[in-house]
Amino acid sequence: MRTSRIEEVLKRRWGGLALVVEEVKNPHNISAILRTADAAGVQHVYLIDPLGDGFEVNEAISTGAEKWLTIERFYSPKLCFQALREKGFRIAATALEGNPTSIYDYDFTRKVAIVLGNEKRGVRKHTLSMADDRIIIPMRGMVQSLNVSVSAGIILFEAIRQRIEAGIYDPLPAEEIEELKRRLR
Repeated sequence: MRTSRIEEVLKRRWGGLALVVEEVKNPHNISAILRTADAAGVQHVYLIDPLGDGFEVNEAISTGAEKWLTIERFYSPKLCFQALREKGFRIAATALEGNPTSIYDYDFTRKVAIVLGNEKRGVRKHTLSMADDRIIIPMRGMVQSLNVSVSAGIILFEAIRQRIEAGIYDPLPAEEIEELKRRLR
């Protein structure tokens, strides 16, 4: 039963959609982000942690989602983005300034990695300068930002909505699915 469930889930993962998390420190937030990534069918989560402090996961919040994801850690955004670009990803970072594109106008049907930033300052300016695109969730209230885990959910599910509407499904490569099946059993 478990093996067939793992195979079923892996077949529905998005190969061309990834999530990058830069310096998110609150265990509640990182745990909720990982849970959301798994629920959205995103297999690859890249964690940028320049200080090497690590990321603490609260399993009560993540519900163990981290066990099912491929999580890669990087000490620099440059190395992370280089790895993503080698895989053909476009880098779209969340930003409040620099004329970002609304997530409703951004084209998520291509191979894209979505970058979310720290709870207090967002994506660092240096990191933003290396991104291909800047995106924003349009706000109508006085507050101009959401909790980072809420933002992850809104953006990922908008990306999935666009992909489904366009009839695009780019599964994980067959070799990766086989490797994950061996690892997750």
